[in-house]
Amino acid sequence: MRRHVKRACTATIAMASAVALAAGTTGPASAISERPTGMTDATGMTDVTGTTVADLTGIKGIKGLTGIKGLKNLDDLRGGGGAGLRASHRITLVTGDRVLVDAEGRVLGLERAKGRAGVPVQLREVDGHTYVLPADAARLISTGRVDQRLFDVTELNRSVTRTSQKQGLKLIVGYSGTAAGARADVRDAGDTRVRRTLRTLNADAVLTPRDDAAALWKALTDADGTTATGVANLWLDGVREVSLDTSVQQIGAPKAWKAGLDGKGVTIAVLDTGIDATHPDLKGQVAAAKNFSTSPDTTDKYGHGTHVASIAAGTGARSKGRFKGVAPGAELLNGKVLSDEGYGDDSGIIAGMEWAAEQGADVVNLSLGGGDTPEVDPMEAEINKLSAEKGILFAVAAGNEGEGGGQTVGSPGSAAAALTVGAVDDKDRLASFSSRGPGLDGQIKPDVTAPGVAVTAAAAPGSVIEREVGQKPKGYLTISGTSMATPHVAGAAALLKQQHPKWTYRELKAALVASAKGGRYTPFEQGSGRIRVDKAVKQTVVAAPVSVDFGVQEWPHTDDKPVTRKLTYKNLGSKAVTLGLSVTGTNPKGKPAPAGFFKLGAKKVTVPAGGKATVKVIVDTRLGGGLDGAYSAYVTAVGGGRSVRTAAAVRREAEAYDVTLRMVGRDGEPAVHHMLDLTGVSGLAEGAWFTPYDKDGTVELRVPEGTYILNAGIVVDPRDHSKGTAWLSRPTLTVDRKTSLTLDARKTKPVDLTVPDPAAEPAFAAPDFTLRVGGSGYTFGWLLDTYEGFRTAHLGPRLTGGRLSQNWAGQWTKGDSAQYAVATGGKVDRLATGFTKRWKKGDLATVKTGLGSSAAGKKGAVIPWAWLPGSPGSPAVAVPQPLPGRRTLYLSATDGVRWSLDFEQYGAEDEQGFPILDAYYTAGDSRTYKAGKTYAQTFNVGVFGPRLTGFYGIRRDGNHLYGLLPMFADGQGHDGASFYEKVTTTLYRDGKKFASGEDALDGSGRFTVPADLARYRLTTSLSRAAELATASSRIDASWTFTSKKTANDTELPVSTVRFGAPFLGLDSTAPAGTKGTVRVTVQGAAAGKNLKSLAVYVSGDGKKWTEVAVRNGTFTYGTPAAGKSVSLRAEVSDKKGNTSTVTIHDAYFGT
Repeated sequence: MRRHVKRACTATIAMASAVALAAGTTGPASAISERPTGMTDATGMTDVTGTTVADLTGIKGIKGLTGIKGLKNLDDLRGGGGAGLRASHRITLVTGDRVLVDAEGRVLGLERAKGRAGVPVQLREVDGHTYVLPADAARLISTGRVDQRLFDVTELNRSVTRTSQKQGLKLIVGYSGTAAGARADVRDAGDTRVRRTLRTLNADAVLTPRDDAAALWKALTDADGTTATGVANLWLDGVREVSLDTSVQQIGAPKAWKAGLDGKGVTIAVLDTGIDATHPDLKGQVAAAKNFSTSPDTTDKYGHGTHVASIAAGTGARSKGRFKGVAPGAELLNGKVLSDEGYGDDSGIIAGMEWAAEQGADVVNLSLGGGDTPEVDPMEAEINKLSAEKGILFAVAAGNEGEGGGQTVGSPGSAAAALTVGAVDDKDRLASFSSRGPGLDGQIKPDVTAPGVAVTAAAAPGSVIEREVGQKPKGYLTISGTSMATPHVAGAAALLKQQHPKWTYRELKAALVASAKGGRYTPFEQGSGRIRVDKAVKQTVVAAPVSVDFGVQEWPHTDDKPVTRKLTYKNLGSKAVTLGLSVTGTNPKGKPAPAGFFKLGAKKVTVPAGGKATVKVIVDTRLGGGLDGAYSAYVTAVGGGRSVRTAAAVRREAEAYDVTLRMVGRDGEPAVHHMLDLTGVSGLAEGAWFTPYDKDGTVELRVPEGTYILNAGIVVDPRDHSKGTAWLSRPTLTVDRKTSLTLDARKTKPVDLTVPDPAAEPAFAAPDFTLRVGGSGYTFGWLLDTYEGFRTAHLGPRLTGGRLSQNWAGQWTKGDSAQYAVATGGKVDRLATGFTKRWKKGDLATVKTGLGSSAAGKKGAVIPWAWLPGSPGSPAVAVPQPLPGRRTLYLSATDGVRWSLDFEQYGAEDEQGFPILDAYYTAGDSRTYKAGKTYAQTFNVGVFGPRLTGFYGIRRDGNHLYGLLPMFADGQGHDGASFYEKVTTTLYRDGKKFASGEDALDGSGRFTVPADLARYRLTTSLSRAAELATASSRIDASWTFTSKKTANDTELPVSTVRFGAPFLGLDSTAPAGTKGTVRVTVQGAAAGKNLKSLAVYVSGDGKKWTEVAVRNGTFTYGTPAAGKSVSLRAEVSDKKGNTSTVTIHDAYFGT
């Protein structure tokens, strides 16, 4: 018999589902409303370095960029228009390394922090999440010392996580003992600062600038892959959200009120989005308030906390008692731990818990949560510790992920000590959204349910939720979620606490659970059932534990033995009580369990007054026949007019086996430094994921029957892969018996890839393989700086099912003049044991690139991304060089490889030497190149201006108008984006100004407009600082069109004019006194036969404009004197009366 418990340190991590990985947050269940009229601006979005636009002036090393702004939604520009693989964000890991990902979260490359060039990095894509795992972190992750989420780029790339981390990396560092030295080292890691000290956890919440992440990692870890002395844990300071998706009568509160109980003298802490203390129902209820969120004050601008608080302790004054809360006599603590957008950091919530404890809270309401993980996270640890030490009851929402099935209870509702609350409707029917158990550790969760469907309570006027759902009746709103169920339980606990002032969380939880009303659901769906506070206040008999966990009974079950647990009844009354006992069990399919599967040691028991009596609860899993899974039961004790209901559960393990894996290094000794994962792909194993570690080189684990991918890395030195890195993989491992395998690095063979020029230096290496089985794909690979020292071996038989492909990609450079990028691979039936490939000149295509810049002191790079057939795309790296300049690319042109070329312009470097991006362009969709052929490509040369192709344009979706187009597409027509200094966008409706704001028409902002037909004019002006670009320093554009509400996302009839100046040099200049022919191209609604009128103007000063004649789509104009510029303007209309104007200031210069 095995118990499932959460451990702070575990050698085996089993991820049963994506829920286990989503510890940050899901999207708000209630969408944030736009303003009734006008424009909603996105705020807090990150630029591609992971730094917010507003923070650019604070970045170390930046000079002369004060006030420069960036695009708020570069993802949309990069992912639109059918473009190929695109870098969208650079995500900084806690190691300081930066991962390049595209808009879909695919890993494109890795920028290594200073001093980390040799660290081997594994790439894993499992269950919809991508992990980038440096070898020096693998041991710490597998042993539970370091939070795996810190290397989950899918989680880190979530918009809410990026927004939370916009100022830098938010982390929680846990210590062992006083750890004075470790604390000092953390504080001395660059500009790392302690945001909060979490005394209960012996931890600090810290903020580390991205530039200082590598320094912090060095302070926290030792060279042997362990934590530094005094450091216990390192966690992501994750993001939690509100659990939002006739009630007090339903739980029996009025009967408790009649008994004189209203919560007087009891303190309930509501840790939420704040409380509107001016609401009549809450006036005088709030005893203290403190802000722990990123918002400026404790005001509830989201509307969630006010609603929750009034359910728990509202007086109902505005409704004359109709919407009175459960405990109207209780006083409230307003701990604002969630922002005005409904999100909050783990550390802020923990700090709020500690504050509540200091303020003397008896009950804490947490109507919030996020995904759970197999380990004990900081939030769970805090609840467990404060409950034990202070006796506080934490009522916590189970979450609103119930439609995802079992094991969807979120954290911190997953905390063992928490009273976790699911939701039912007014007929006691389980809400479809209410999260189900068991917990990831097998425990029974939720503990109880309460009303959470269509609950009416106080509204915070002007708040997000109030604007969305409205007030009905006045002063109140009606919403659903486990958020609404939880304060019912918090209020009920307050009534009990008033009745029994000396009770701690144990007694309060026991009474509420014992008196619950059971429904037709299992303990994993409803716990003990819906609370009945009217019964709870009369409850004189309680049970301990509140639920009985029999753990796991290992397969096979023919030799199982009955297991006994003790259930103790405590009589809180003054008279002995005789209880009749019964047990009813349920099998995993919801049918009655076999007779005798659950049984009791007695049919009745007498509990003396003030005393205890114990009964044996027995489970016999031999009786389950062929049905394995989670069995549950209710033990019901009835007598003396009282009843006690206790849930019980056992997991009858499905077919599973012990697996032993031995890692041996090339020296023949047990491998200390190894990275191992076992990923289940079929059978009972499907969805399972194990990443075990043992410093002795041998791991033992128990896994479900089925087929697995075994993937292992054995490294000599986790900080220098060139000393020896062995990759051993078995794409198909069938576990249908006890299994023992040895992974011996001595069986690997070297990988050797070369390019024709021996003087070229290695810059990047990216081997990977992908196995596709059914509709699922699993990718494993490495991100290295060279193939030197890298060896591989295939283990096991050839593949007979699924599709296996293996790819090899690499880059070499020769100064600033040449760059080789090669990729080879394809479908295989076994992985390579060693691999050699020597490219010849005849295998390569030549691409001569011109890399432009109109500003001095810039650097830039062209980045070649490889696509092999059946591959998700190979990562690449940027190799910066001075701009303007030229570089010759040599691209492999065999194996059906397609290439995407992107360009990036950089300004200053940060302290880690990472270049800071300030412009980006893409050559578009991936394409093939022919070996032996020469091609040309030029980036970042004028004339820059808006481009309308594909999905790009001005669009309307229902009543939302928005722009999505590259305003600074370069002269070659490359889509892209540029940082800018100033932007103003204004919308006019029927001749009157409707709204204005700083929207760069990049998809991040939108105007909410009336539904009826109207004439609109949209104008925008974007300007760039001379330090970034002198050419096309300002772009003004306007579009006039007629529009009404659309049924779906629709392109509006707008146009623009593109100017092409092929005579310009890489610095966007032309020789003074010469003449150049400018191409004029109309794009959009007025193109082709739809064109009604076109007028083009030129100016030497941007004030006086002269019309020029356009013939056959061109005009010729003289180049001005050196240092002087030409500005261009075009006015165009289509045959339906829609007009557009575009003005390019300083389109190009004379030299």
